Amino acid sequence: MTAVDLPLRAGDPAEHGSGADARLRAYPDQGPRGGFTHVVHDDADGAVVMRTVLPCGTRVLTEKMPGQRSASVGFWVSLGSRDEAPGMLGSTHFLEHLLFKGTARRSALEIAEAFDRVGGESNAFTSHEHTCYHARVLSEALPMAVDVLADMFTGAVLDPREFDRERGVILEEIAMDRDDPTDFAFEQFTAQVFHGSALARPIAGTPEEIRSVARDAVWEHYRAAYRPENLVVTAAGGLEHEAVVEMVRESLARAGWDPDAAGAVGTRRATTPAPLSPLTGTRSFDRPVEQANVVLGGPGLQSGDDRRFAMTVLNAALGGGMSSRLFHTIREQKGLAYSTFSFSGSYSDAGFFGMYAGCTPGRVDQVSELMRAELDRLAQDGMDGAELAKVEGQLSGATVLALEDTGSRMSRLGSAELKTGTFVDVDESLRRIRAVTSGDVQELAARLSADATVRTVVGPQAADEQE
Repeated sequence: MTAVDLPLRAGDPAEHGSGADARLRAYPDQGPRGGFTHVVHDDADGAVVMRTVLPCGTRVLTEKMPGQRSASVGFWVSLGSRDEAPGMLGSTHFLEHLLFKGTARRSALEIAEAFDRVGGESNAFTSHEHTCYHARVLSEALPMAVDVLADMFTGAVLDPREFDRERGVILEEIAMDRDDPTDFAFEQFTAQVFHGSALARPIAGTPEEIRSVARDAVWEHYRAAYRPENLVVTAAGGLEHEAVVEMVRESLARAGWDPDAAGAVGTRRATTPAPLSPLTGTRSFDRPVEQANVVLGGPGLQSGDDRRFAMTVLNAALGGGMSSRLFHTIREQKGLAYSTFSFSGSYSDAGFFGMYAGCTPGRVDQVSELMRAELDRLAQDGMDGAELAKVEGQLSGATVLALEDTGSRMSRLGSAELKTGTFVDVDESLRRIRAVTSGDVQELAARLSADATVRTVVGPQAADEQE
């Protein structure tokens, strides 16, 4: 249950999100026992995506995957670390841990045993803008998984003894993350890029805030956000949509929530985009490790930006795979690093882009210059036809392979619903990738290069600026 907000690595499939030309097939009607239902997408192979909005505002999205004997399910809420009030840093991630610690109906052990008994698995993650509790089980155990996750979501008690015990666990988790120089470098890089905004906060909070946050404050944080209109349930695998909707309805009713009560779909609290003020220049952190971890970059694209497919192509060409420009130059030609890649991440009103390399401390400046040179070369010359074709093939394969399991399909539904409210199928995603031109990549690379004014270095005797 580690706090997760990882960047999109070069070569990863593009996110599935917005666009006025998204391929939707909508059939409005009344869903099971009321509620608005429509078919979002169906494939020739029998895979069907459906969405139901219950009268109370809870949304249920499923993807039926013929031939699958398992299913993944997630309970999502649009609440993340950026939504925390002063003095509450880390409380959203703290709450994620506490929902596994017991409800009015189940103890922590009973929650764990419910999944162990059927050979399933459960976990959760917190990001800057949402939280998800998820499980994977055999299809016949899906009713149990839905009921347990619904019980956790609606009926957590936040027992004071468990609260204090879990406080210690989270402090250990923070210490563990800080001991990983690569994770620490990425965290400090995004803090520099988003300097002065809520996105700069560490998702797990700080040791000082975790030690001081009160149980009653976290309880109020929970009660304010975990409501029917803010709940999104997604499931994928061997399932029937109507059956999943009925499972959700029954589970909410058992919790004392009325799925038939009139309500509206919740929306994310409005955020006013403000010009970012990155902490430019180099910020260095001394760590007793063998390698220096170097991250160079700056602001990127926000969620739903039409250029995100060009970003995916740029990432793949620049730092995705063993034939990418960074890998070929820095590792294969120069022998200066074992690991090097580019990455990006996006939120509702901002984003980031960067390049990473792990190298010996004496080569930090040389490697940084090579990373910038490759980005500048892409901005000046773009990509030729052969490179575009290679990247298209790479991304086509990566996109399809990434969606081979039920967990990836379940997560895709949740991300699309919460980030943009629109589902884009695989074929449409690939069409948009193929539509990216060399000029699109060149223009985006020029903008990213101009904004790449942030550098983070974590390693031995790298102490230009202390924490």
